[in-house]
Amino acid sequence: MAEPHTADAADIARSGRNLVGWFEIYVADMQRAKDFYADVVQTSFTESPMSGGDMEMWMFAGDPMAAGATGGLIRHDMRPPSMDGTLVYFSVDDCAAAIARATARGSIVIVDRIPIGEMGFIGIITDTEGNSIGLHSMV
Repeated sequence: MAEPHTADAADIARSGRNLVGWFEIYVADMQRAKDFYADVVQTSFTESPMSGGDMEMWMFAGDPMAAGATGGLIRHDMRPPSMDGTLVYFSVDDCAAAIARATARGSIVIVDRIPIGEMGFIGIITDTEGNSIGLHSMV
């Protein structure tokens, strides 16, 4: 019996996609979370047709067929926000400016803007829902 094929970095590069295809950020107050992300990471949202019942989902603006991951904000009683777990980094034009916008909205800075060599700068903050999120920029 043949071994199943496991994708390696070369397979992924040839496919024109990144390994991560979707992410979800859990929120308690959807409007508050949408306002925060729209301001801090300068994005917009589209309501998902999957919203309904006890789940609400708003997808971040983006092309789901483009390289990289896109995702959404999810409000569901069984998925509370948390500072623990996976850390999602948002690409922003200016990490310091995004951190300033976040703190103006009550965000706590966990890691202030720091250089990461040739890869630019990062910062880690909390959102309005209590999640930790990362910010990345080249300036």
